[in-house]
Amino acid sequence: MVTNITFWSESVAFPLLTTLTIVPLAAMSAILFLRSTTVALSLGFAGTLLNLFLSFYLLSAFDPDNAGIQLAEQDRFFGFTYYSVGVDGLSILFIPLTAILALLILVYKLITRHATDWKFVACLLGYEAILIGAFSALNVMQFWFWTLLELLPVILLTLHAGTGQKKRWAITCLVRYWGWGLLMTLTGFLLLSFGLVGSDTIPSFDWLTLKQNRALLQNGTLIFALLFCGFAIRMPLFPFHGWLPILAEQGTVASATIFLVGLKLGIYATIRFILPLVTEVAEHWAGFVVTLSLIGIFYGALLALMQINIRRLLAFAVISHTGMLVIGIFSFNAHGLNGSIFLSLVYGLASAGMLISIGLIYERTRTAFTPRLGGLFDSNISIALLFFMTALSTMVMPGTPGFDAAHLLIEGAIEEYGWLIAIAILVGNVLAAAFLLLAFQQMFMTKTKRAIQPPSNNPYAIRIEPVVAVTICSLLIGIGFNTQPWLHFIEKVPNAINEHHHKHEEKHASSPPLTRIDDRAIGNGKHD
Repeated sequence: MVTNITFWSESVAFPLLTTLTIVPLAAMSAILFLRSTTVALSLGFAGTLLNLFLSFYLLSAFDPDNAGIQLAEQDRFFGFTYYSVGVDGLSILFIPLTAILALLILVYKLITRHATDWKFVACLLGYEAILIGAFSALNVMQFWFWTLLELLPVILLTLHAGTGQKKRWAITCLVRYWGWGLLMTLTGFLLLSFGLVGSDTIPSFDWLTLKQNRALLQNGTLIFALLFCGFAIRMPLFPFHGWLPILAEQGTVASATIFLVGLKLGIYATIRFILPLVTEVAEHWAGFVVTLSLIGIFYGALLALMQINIRRLLAFAVISHTGMLVIGIFSFNAHGLNGSIFLSLVYGLASAGMLISIGLIYERTRTAFTPRLGGLFDSNISIALLFFMTALSTMVMPGTPGFDAAHLLIEGAIEEYGWLIAIAILVGNVLAAAFLLLAFQQMFMTKTKRAIQPPSNNPYAIRIEPVVAVTICSLLIGIGFNTQPWLHFIEKVPNAINEHHHKHEEKHASSPPLTRIDDRAIGNGKHD
């Protein structure tokens, strides 16, 4: 096999990745069976805390110096279909992020006195299991199945706990967009599996097998178009973004927090399935993709500046940031790829903290419209500081983890496309700073425009809100001042892709270069 594989029995005492998926599913099943509001919170915290500890154990068992798949589990079904899971530098940090956010959402629900809603807790646990299963899947149909299942908790959480007046319309829009995306990715995966010609290889959905035999694939352009468009809907990338502002406005803040990690599945899937399998086609269409990304950066930022609903503002911020991440991916070098992966993780944590602060403000005021807010800083200092710190991280300010990530991404863009693209990214980031600081001023610093529910009415909020704020801010500041250990987890991702491409080039010496990853940038695992 081209990719080195380390099985779970060589590193840990039990199949860790399957356990990480089963724990929240078991807690969810118990809640659905008992249907008791008194035990839902206990089971929810037990499941999320156990998964958090298991995710830390996963980090300790992972070897960052190994560029291959680790903690792999494989079982054969029906002769050719594999249950295949494993982690590498690309997926290893998304699993702890998912576990952390699931726990923070339960704490948020406790603060807002809705934690006894057993249906919400069950959906949250199911969503956590789905995301962990998707991030660890090494079978393309297994990955597709998890993304299909993701529709269920998103729909149920929006209908059950959404705060908008047009929830069913939002669900209809979501199903229409995601339905087409799922259909395109399914078709692309089927073409991948059955597109191996000129060999004795039987159809396979195993990612490792497809990667090994990628030179035999036919219809590469069609496969790229189907997979890219399907993943672009999930990111979401302009112009496939129409569903996100609607869902953000109509849905619940709590579900949107972990949903932000689900959005990163599109970024993850592009790196996992497009770059190693249809690289030549991706390079051929890189100019078109970068053009869409640049449009998305300015489109999202300018529309965010025009929003008066803070939830829609953050939705358009996500669209703008997605353009930056995609440019890093399609720079085809180590700096850009590492920067995109790390920045997507930073955006996931920072945006979740921002949404939690917005949700707590909504509980006080019962509105998400910034012109109706104001004067909240003195009475809600911890919430204001949480919003401000997460906004700084989103603006990739020095001292935050986003700064190093954005530096890598921009350096990768300069290497591949020159200064004009890098300057465009920086201008887009300046616009991001503008709409986030404007929102902070309107919500917290301007004169009060309406009566605010005092936080003293909720005794849980007084004790727990500062803990949540300090936890998220400490994570961002701590990682920001010492990013090297975390970058060390992901820096072998370009190395693994490059290893396979060199083997292919040796086999087909007459073909044009398959990658533009800079060996000097990844050879020593260090960044400028």
